[in-house]
Amino acid sequence: MAAYRAALGGSLAAARLLPLGRCHPSPAPGSTLSGAAMEPAPCWLAGLRFDNRALRALPVEAPPPDPEGAQSAPRQVPGACFTRVRPTPLRQPRLVALSEPALALLGLGAPPAREAEAEAALFFSGNALLPGAEPAAHCYCGHQFGQFAGQLGDGAAMYLGEVCTAAGERWELQLKGAGPTPFSRQADGRKVLRSSIREFLCSEAMFHLGVPTTRAGACVTSESTVVRDVFYDGNPKYEQCTVVLRIASTFIRFGSFEIFKSADEHTGRAGPSVGRNDIRVQLLDYVISSFYPEIQAAHASDRVQRNAAFFREVTRRTAWMVAEWQCVGFCHGVLNTDNMSILGLTIDYGPFGFLDRYDPDHVCNASDNTGRYAYSKQPEVCKWNLQKLAEALQPELPLELGEAILAEEFDAEFQRHYMQKMRRKLGLVQLELEEDRALVSKLLETMHLTGADFTNTFFLLSSFPVELESPGLAEFLARLMEQCASLEELRLAFRPQMDPRQLSMMLMLAQSNPQLFALMGTRAGIARELERVEQQSRLEQLSMAELQSRNQGHWADWLQAYRARLDKDLEGAGDAAAWQAERVRVMHANNPKYVLRNYIAQNAIEAAERGDFSEVRRVLKLLENPYHCEAGAATDPEATEADGADGRQRSYSSKPPLWAAELCVT
Repeated sequence: MAAYRAALGGSLAAARLLPLGRCHPSPAPGSTLSGAAMEPAPCWLAGLRFDNRALRALPVEAPPPDPEGAQSAPRQVPGACFTRVRPTPLRQPRLVALSEPALALLGLGAPPAREAEAEAALFFSGNALLPGAEPAAHCYCGHQFGQFAGQLGDGAAMYLGEVCTAAGERWELQLKGAGPTPFSRQADGRKVLRSSIREFLCSEAMFHLGVPTTRAGACVTSESTVVRDVFYDGNPKYEQCTVVLRIASTFIRFGSFEIFKSADEHTGRAGPSVGRNDIRVQLLDYVISSFYPEIQAAHASDRVQRNAAFFREVTRRTAWMVAEWQCVGFCHGVLNTDNMSILGLTIDYGPFGFLDRYDPDHVCNASDNTGRYAYSKQPEVCKWNLQKLAEALQPELPLELGEAILAEEFDAEFQRHYMQKMRRKLGLVQLELEEDRALVSKLLETMHLTGADFTNTFFLLSSFPVELESPGLAEFLARLMEQCASLEELRLAFRPQMDPRQLSMMLMLAQSNPQLFALMGTRAGIARELERVEQQSRLEQLSMAELQSRNQGHWADWLQAYRARLDKDLEGAGDAAAWQAERVRVMHANNPKYVLRNYIAQNAIEAAERGDFSEVRRVLKLLENPYHCEAGAATDPEATEADGADGRQRSYSSKPPLWAAELCVT
C-alpha cells in the first residue's frame, strides 16, 4: 500500500508531461470543493487530462456567494448554459462495478491493483475531484409528456469536465447522483442503487448491441441513504445513494435550445433565457464547430445553410437511432425533449425495458398512464421532438426550412435503416425487394398474435431449415412454440387493471357526462381496459391445446412466406453453401442472444442490495458479447443465473419467469 501511495504522487507528476494530440488544455480555475491543495492525488487516474472547452465557450453563471449551500439552492438560472456546483460527499463510497471498455475511451487501462477500486470509489463518487475537473450543472428545458415544463436542467447530474486523450479525442465526464444543484427543485439530487445499476448496465448493453448511446464507466454506491416511495403507494423506504460515471462527447440535448422559449401558450411557462438570441448563437456555434466540424467547414460563409445542414444531420441520426431501438426491441420510457441527444445518442436511462413478449403497445414506464411512449410510438415521438427542436432553433433556422427538412428526411431515413436492419435480421443477404416490408409486418403480427418472445424468436430464425422437406422442420417449429406465450402468461398479461365497479362507474360517466369524461383524459385508458376484459374472457374459454394449435397455424403460414422469400434470395447466389453460411453469419451478427431483460437486472439489483456485486459484474461481462458467441466461458450460450424468485437456475437467454411480469419500473 505504501508503494502504491508513493506511485500515486509520481504518476501525477509524470502525467502532466504526456502529449495531448489535438487537444490543448488550459489551466483550470481552482477546485470548487474545499481547495485543490486538499484533494488527494490520484494514481491510476492521474493520466486523465482535462480541457473544459464547454465552460470556456458558453456562458456560465457564477454561483451565489454565502451562505453555505447557496450554490445548490433551487433557482432560475437566466443568461447561462451552466452554473458551477460541487458534489456532495457520500459516506463510505464502494465500487459496484467498472466498465473497462468504457474507461478505455479515456485512455485508461485495466485497474492496476485492488487499491484502484478504492481510488475509483473516491473520485467517481464525487468525494474528491480529479485535477482539472470543474463541476457544473447544465441548464436546459423540455417538453415532458407533450407539455412544456420550463426550466429543468441537471438536477441529479454534474458535468465534471472534458478529458482529452493522447489520440486527440475528447470525452465529457458526468456524475449522475452526486447531490443537489440549482436544478434539483425540491429533490435531493441523488440516485439510488436499483436505478443506477439499471442505467450502468443498459448504457453498456446498448453500446455492445451496436445502438448509439452514452456510456457508463463506473457505478459507486455508499452507506448514505435517501428515502424513496418506489411504487408511490405511501410505503417509502431508505435506499443507498449511488453514483454513475457517464461518458459521452457531449450531453447537450434538444432541451438545451429550449431555454430561450417564450411563454408557452398551454402551460404559460417560459425558458429562463427568453430573448437571449446571442446565447442561442453561441450554443449553435459551439455545438456545430465542436461536434459537426465537417458541416462548419462546408458552410462557413452561410449560417442559415450551415444550421440547416446541422438540423438535417441531427434528424438523420435520430431516425437511425430509433430504428435501431425498434430492431432490438428497446423501449426508452421517457422520450421527453430533454432526454434527446443533439448527437443522436440514447441518453438518460430512467424507466426503460426490452420487449419480452412482443406487444407493439408495450409501455415500460409505470408513470406513462396514456401510453404516449409505447414501443410502437417511439419513431413518431422522436419526430415530434425534432419538430420542437426546429422551433427552438428559430430565428437562426427559419421554421419553414426546418419543417421541410424534417418532412423530407425523418420517415425516409427511419424506413431505410429499419428495413436494412430487418433484412439482416432475417438473413436476406442477396436481394432487397419491396415485398420485404409486408414480410416483416406479417412476422410482427404473428409474434403479436402468438405472444412470441421478441429476442428469442429472431435468434431462433437463424436455425430455420431452408430445405423444403427438411426433417428438422418439426423440431424447429417445436422450439418456436416454446417461445410463444402460455395461457398462464397471457392471462396474467391481460389481467384487468381496474376494479369492475370503478370501470362500471367510468362507463356510466362516459354516457351521462361525456364532456367531463373527456376532460379527465381517460378515454384511451378505458378503451384499453375494455379490451383487457374482452381478451380475458376469450382466454378463459381457451384450452392449452387450442392455443397451441392456433399458434402453429399462425407460424406455419408465415414460415411458408419466409421460405419462399429465402428461395428468391438463394436464386441470386451462385453457391448455395456459401449463401447459407453468409445468411447464418449475418443473422448471428444482428440478432442478439442476450439483452438486459428486466428480470436479469432485478436479480443483479437484489444481490447488490445484499452487498454482493458479483452478479452486476457477471451480467456486465455477458452483455459485452450479446451476439452469438463462439468462444469464452463468460458468454457461453448456456450461461445461467439463479432466479431471484425461486432460486432455480435459469439461462440468461430464457423467457422471463412469471414473477417478472409484475415488475414495476418507474
